[in-house]
Formats: sequence, C-alpha cells, structure tokens
Amino acid sequence: MSKLTTKQVAPFLVLAAVAVGALFIPSLPNFDDGGKYSAADIAWIIVATALVFLMTPGLAFFYGGMVHRKNVISTMIKSVVAAGVVSILWVTVGYSLSFGESIGGFIGNPATHLFFKGVNSGAPWSLAPTIPLSLFALFQLMFAIITPGLVVGAVAERIKFTSYILFIALFSLLVYAPIAHWTWHPEGFLFKLGALDFAGGTVVHISAGCAALAGALVLKRRQAHIDHKEVPPANIPYVLIGTGLLWFGWFGFNAGSALGANALAVSAFATTNTAAAAAGLSWMFFDVARGKKPSVLGFCIGAVVGLVAITPAAGFVAIPQSIFIGVIAAIISNIAVYYKQKSTLDDTLDVFPCHGIGGMVGMLLTGIFATKSVNGAGADGLFYGNPAFFFTQLKALGIVVVYSFAVSYGIFKFINFLLPLRVSSEEEELGLDATQHNEKYLQGTLLVHNNGQIKEELVDL
Repeated sequence: MSKLTTKQVAPFLVLAAVAVGALFIPSLPNFDDGGKYSAADIAWIIVATALVFLMTPGLAFFYGGMVHRKNVISTMIKSVVAAGVVSILWVTVGYSLSFGESIGGFIGNPATHLFFKGVNSGAPWSLAPTIPLSLFALFQLMFAIITPGLVVGAVAERIKFTSYILFIALFSLLVYAPIAHWTWHPEGFLFKLGALDFAGGTVVHISAGCAALAGALVLKRRQAHIDHKEVPPANIPYVLIGTGLLWFGWFGFNAGSALGANALAVSAFATTNTAAAAAGLSWMFFDVARGKKPSVLGFCIGAVVGLVAITPAAGFVAIPQSIFIGVIAAIISNIAVYYKQKSTLDDTLDVFPCHGIGGMVGMLLTGIFATKSVNGAGADGLFYGNPAFFFTQLKALGIVVVYSFAVSYGIFKFINFLLPLRVSSEEEELGLDATQHNEKYLQGTLLVHNNGQIKEELVDL
C-alpha cells in the first residue's frame, strides 16, 4: 500500500472530530407541541421534505445521462455525495448560519443552533408556526443539499472528486448560507428590502448557476471541447428518469414552501406543473421552428428550465401566468445555450444558461406577475401597477449574481491553490469513472469465436 498523505487523511479526520465533538452536546427533550401544531401541516411538510430529497438522485440521473459514458458514475456521485457533506454541515453550523439569530441582516449567529442546539425543543420558526422547528430545519436542509449538486453539470468530466467535496463545503458555508439568510430570514436585508423568492430562485438556482459559470471559467475547457468533438449522451433514458424524478420532487420543493397544507400550497403545486409543461413544449417546438427534430433531451431540458423559472414565483403568481413564464423562460434559455455553444465557455451541461439564466428570468417575471390576490403576504407586480416591486426584484437579483459569482470564483481559485482542481489530461482521456473511483458505468459479456470455440469475455459497453 502506498504511503498516505495528509490530504488523503484530512477529510476523515475532520469527520471524526465532528463526531467526537457531537458527543459533548447535551441531549434536550424533544418538542412538546401542547396542541399548538397542525397534524396536517406536519404530515405534508414531512412528505414535501422527502420529495425535495428525491430531487438529488433525480438530478444525478439527469446529469449522468447526458455526459460521456466514461464519466457517468463520477458525475452522478458528485450530486449524491452532497447529501452526506451538507447534512453534517447543516446540523453542525449550516442551519445556524442560515436561520440563526441575525447578525446585521447578513448572516446567522453560528452559536444559535450549533449542532442543532435548541432545534428539537425550541419555539417554531416565526413564518411556520404550525410545524416543529426541527421539521422546518430538515425541510430547508434538502434545499441546501441540492444547490451545490446543481453546479456539477458545469464542471463535469474534468474536476477531481476530492476537490469537489471541498467545494461543496465552502460553497454551502460561504455562498448558500448567507444568501438563504438574506432572502428567507425575517431580519435578512433582502427580506426587509421586500424581495420575494418563494422557493429558491435566488437562493438555489441563481447562486448555483453563477457558481457553475465561475467553475467553468476556472477549470477551463475540456480537450474534447477544444477539439470540437461531439460528446454523445451516455443514456437518454436516464435523462428521462431524472426529469421525471425532478418534476415529481419539485412539487415538494415549491408547494412545500407554503409551509402548510393549505390553499397556497395547492396554487404553488398547480403553477409548478403548468410552467414545467409549458416550458418543455416551448423548448421542443422552438427547436422544431428552427429546423431541428423534436428531441427527448429538448423536452426534458425545457421542462427543467420551466421548473427553475417558476420556483421564485410559484406562490405569488396565478396559474394562467405560469404558462407565459414557462414559455418565455424556455425560449430565453434555449437562445442562451445556442450562443454559449458558439463561445469558448465550456459549461458541460449548460448549467448557467438553464439554471442561472432560468432563475434570473423567474425572479424578474415574479416582479411582473406577482399578485396579492394569490398571496396576501406578497406584493403586486409591474403587470398589476407596481413598478417599484419589479425594481426591488431586479436589485436583489443583481446583488445575488455579483456575490455568488465573485465568492464562488474565489472558492474555486482557493481550492486550486490547495489541491489540484482538475484531473490530468491522461485521466481526462481515460474517464473519471475509472481514474477517480476505479469503477465502470456499464460492463457486459461479448461472445468471442476462437478456434472453433465460443468464449465469453468481459468488456466495457
């Protein structure tokens, strides 16, 4: 066995230190609802939490099906491993940074709920009084898990696994937690500004999209991209499965953000499905109008863009307007992908054009189509005679774009200083499944005729 280096041992030592530290956190009594919680709301948010978690393996299938077959496993695990990394971070300090006692409206006090201190026995979240605080914290955890997983698609086929693990940790603490605090904490400065983001247009999709752009720029281009080689999707049925899981899970993502089993959850559920359907058709039909054949990938990508765009708006806009949001978002992202392909930017799976720009379009259209007739706690948008709210959304969008891109760019540069961020050219050629994980996506047997005998040989498919 080769001699282990400090860099190889460090991740395990950090986890071991956290585990030992957790032993000294005093056990507190579980929450006693005293009849103040709603059983229906608890049941729905538990289901919604599970639905949002399902989006992470859904994303793994979605991305894994689109990369080269020699990089399928490495791409999928980078999304799924976030469930491990972020869950531990969230319990230790992430939830506190996002939803702890506000420090100037910019970040939560890390000591407020360190190691989930007070979460099980504390008062419910102020904006979710009918469910236990622990359930609210777990629901929010699922959003924190999937966000760094989205970035994977931009840096796929060339980033080291260990380096990406470190990115997940730093992004969660330095990008996701502050933006979640600004946007969703009642003392957050974007919340006080009046910006509305129902389920994560800025917190999840714009932050991940801008981080994806930063990662693609720092990692630079794959050799296949430089040589203009076409990379065939490994498994289009995987993309279909992933799309179905994402669409299904997104009902928990958006309708669950009503934080109760109520009419607002039903409205958000309906706008989510309608926008996804409209966007899938819009992308596919727009391709046909440009002379292409209707493609499975086109409908799937379009549907996901529609889900992204409706996310900030789901609980603030009416169902008919969600059709327009889906159609427009798909067209804008489709055009953005077209021009990206003509550039030197190597965003492997178009994360920035789809999630970044899709989230931006959704935030701005929320500023146009939001109406108090859907959600009295929201605002009327530009379409309903309130241009000031549109400019509030525009301001919030600009702040999040600049912050998430700049900090994510710095994170990638910092990691590259500590560790090699990118695999070697030889590893890139062989594929990351074999070189990073010593595993194969698909193997099978080939019948070989040799000197009158038929033998089976194991081959990579």
